[in-house]
Amino acid sequence: MSHAFHPELKYQIALTMAPAIGPITARKLISEAGSARAVFQLKKASLQKIQNIGPRLSESISSSALLEKAEKELAFLERHHISALYFEDVAYPKRLKECEDAPILLYAKGGDGLNTRRALSVVGTRKASSYGKELCRSIVLDLASMLNDLVIVSGLAFGIDVMAHRAALEGGIPTVAVLGHGLTTLYPRSHRETAKKICGQGALVTDFHSGMGPERNNFLRRNRIIAGMTEATLVVESASSGGALITAHMASSYHRDVLAVPGRATDERSKGCNRLIKKNVAAMVEGAEDVINHLNWMDDVIHTNKLDPEKISFSREEKTLLELMTLHGGVGPGELSHHSGLPIQKVLSLLTEMELKRWITLEPGNQYHSQIILT
Repeated sequence: MSHAFHPELKYQIALTMAPAIGPITARKLISEAGSARAVFQLKKASLQKIQNIGPRLSESISSSALLEKAEKELAFLERHHISALYFEDVAYPKRLKECEDAPILLYAKGGDGLNTRRALSVVGTRKASSYGKELCRSIVLDLASMLNDLVIVSGLAFGIDVMAHRAALEGGIPTVAVLGHGLTTLYPRSHRETAKKICGQGALVTDFHSGMGPERNNFLRRNRIIAGMTEATLVVESASSGGALITAHMASSYHRDVLAVPGRATDERSKGCNRLIKKNVAAMVEGAEDVINHLNWMDDVIHTNKLDPEKISFSREEKTLLELMTLHGGVGPGELSHHSGLPIQKVLSLLTEMELKRWITLEPGNQYHSQIILT
């Protein structure tokens, strides 16, 4: 996206870089002056007359250094094909725009999923159990197969966050990762490949300019965007404190729905979820159907299979088994082994993996059916 013919953008960026000026104060300045550019054209005396703008803030806004930094940021955006979304732009996330403390400017790499019909945040502990990760994956995949125009939003962190993103990618729906740093880096680095896929099937989003690293306080600021971008926040495993609970309470403060998956009373990774449910902050959900019913998304449910074989990368053995199921209808493991020439143990292993991926279903009589139509 070229920003060359957007004369206001430099001033919008500069305003976000001004020390001690947050989104609420920035909005007030823009409202008083008429635009971001007009803010920088005001004299110091006029700036100081605006409520909460004293000599120190008016001095920083009047500094030429801010505009110089903004020009460098503009060059960075152009070089790396990053979009800058102003809070009055049509492309700015519409739900986030409703929050009074939403950032006035967002940076986005990729562009899908910012204004879908339905949007759900999925967050949880970084130290997720195998059960929590598989349940998260199952819920997201089921939602992806049941709903049109849905985006999954999370924070690309270890554990539940990255599982939610990967499940959305697997299910063929957009996913948005909200970052706690600028787009010159990626944290955690081990999620770089997932981030690349997200850029092609969603977006990386941040309100931090390129010079900002992954500092601890940044992630608290990041959580409000995760909460504000969606209709609801789903918590899958959370200890009694942590970022997921902060995001849940932020969502509640924005009058958004909060959902939580319950866990065992003795499980430290479930104490946060259980408390949200016990205090009536969150509705209890056990699967995708509960999410849909609680959020009144029933009218959006589709009844066709959304698995697109052109978007799935099959191994040779997987494709062989799927072709046999398509040809014969319900097929047992022994028949699959006989017709494919694969050892029975290999077939059983493949069937387990394919069932987890929702490519096949197991019907009564130990018969496997393909959920993907191969042509």
